[in-house]
Amino acid sequence: MKDKGTLLAYFIIASEAFFFIALIIGYVYYRNFSDATDTVAKYLDAGRTGIFTIFLIASSFTLIYSKKALFNNRIGQYKLFMGLTILLGIVFMVGQATEYVGLYQEQITLNKDVFGASFFTLTGFHGLHVILGLIALSILYGISFGNYRNVTKAGIGGVDVYWHFVDIVWLFVFFFVYITPLL
Repeated sequence: MKDKGTLLAYFIIASEAFFFIALIIGYVYYRNFSDATDTVAKYLDAGRTGIFTIFLIASSFTLIYSKKALFNNRIGQYKLFMGLTILLGIVFMVGQATEYVGLYQEQITLNKDVFGASFFTLTGFHGLHVILGLIALSILYGISFGNYRNVTKAGIGGVDVYWHFVDIVWLFVFFFVYITPLL
């Protein structure tokens, strides 16, 4: 049986997955039945966002290395890779924030139209999940500077599953928001 932290993460993820599916379907529906495709092509930069996506995906790999180091009692490597995971997640969020600022400067807002509402709801909800994941990762990282044995397998197991879920969700968001309008 999986540890309780990981099991709890799976239950949370299952409920969150349905919510993200609904948001993605809603976004695609409204994008296809409005003039949003022109807005996407003109204002959303798939290449730039793709670069930030690479940072987020890389954070999954550094988290895998961090978890492996913890299980092998290599605390120095654990701290290094956990720190890199957090840094890569922050870089992704900075990319999202700068995109939001650019869209706001172009008068594309949550309240402007259906595209704005569905885009900001979907990407904002994902961003909130990234922030929550970064908080959880930071707590595990901070604990390691005290008695690192308090960073339990259950704790990192649950956070690990959650972080990979957030990354996988972003791949779907990236595909449906940034790539499909270009096809």
